Amino acid sequence: MTNGPVLIDLEEPPESGPSEAPPVPDEAPPEGRAMQSVAALATARPSRLARWFWGLAGLILTTVVSVAAWDFVTDLIARSPILGWAVTALVAAFVTVLLIIALRELAAFSRLKRMDLIHRAATEALARDDLAAARDVLAQLDALYAGRDALRWGRERLAERAPDQFDAGTLLGLAEAELMTPLDARALREVEAAARQVAMVTALVPLALADVAAALTANIRMIRRIAEIYGGRSGTLGSWRLVRAVLTHLVATGAVAVGDDMLGSLAGGGLLSKLSRRFGEGVVNGALTARVGVAAIEVCRPLPFATTRRPSVSALVGRSLRGLFDGGKGKGEA
Repeated sequence: MTNGPVLIDLEEPPESGPSEAPPVPDEAPPEGRAMQSVAALATARPSRLARWFWGLAGLILTTVVSVAAWDFVTDLIARSPILGWAVTALVAAFVTVLLIIALRELAAFSRLKRMDLIHRAATEALARDDLAAARDVLAQLDALYAGRDALRWGRERLAERAPDQFDAGTLLGLAEAELMTPLDARALREVEAAARQVAMVTALVPLALADVAAALTANIRMIRRIAEIYGGRSGTLGSWRLVRAVLTHLVATGAVAVGDDMLGSLAGGGLLSKLSRRFGEGVVNGALTARVGVAAIEVCRPLPFATTRRPSVSALVGRSLRGLFDGGKGKGEA
């Protein structure tokens, strides 16, 4: 037995060591899963069998409720005429409210269709350089914004300067400058606010599906506000139709897919996504919300972007995040 250390000679050097260990794989970049889920939810179309099922189920439920209400009211009138007629008046008031809501939804669809027709007429007038068609578009725009006091000065300037224009591009460019510029500024503020909200909720709220709910709510509200800014006044069904139209367009063009190129275009997006996975998801979801907002502006705007530059998604997201952090910095300094 030896008291000292025992040395074992290795005949061959070790095959591997720390220096030969494979590198740790990089974490997958943020993909904006909340906005991906919102896009999939909004653009999913049920099958024909599912539509028949829900349509028949709704019809049966409505029939059952109507018959039950009718039997309840008639029995109540037979037992207590005063109370029965009071309940009848309440039911009649409820039905009247439902009819008013239906009429408002129809009016909202009609107004959205009117704006779409103006947009198509303006696009055709620009493509053919048709001055008469461009003047007709201006007349429709003037009728559309006749009740907007904020645009009165722009409408007056447009009416004064329009007779001096002799080509469609210049005339519609003047209309863009006088009427669309203030509306574009308001719409961009709505997009920045929605992108900031989605990014903040995604980064700070770790609850499951909370970011999806926040993204869906913020995008629906944003698209509805943009439609109202440009004169759409969309109702509940109209807002959902706009959301489907905007997101379907983005999915078809592949604009909902985000990779490292968008993160690299943002201020420090790639580095921030490596420092905090959650913050990187927030940046990507905010960027996708801004992209949806730009698409909503293009859909709801009565005039296409001809002389005015199309809004930049990177600039919108940069202003949104700067507004978020500058606000916090200002409060800390105060």
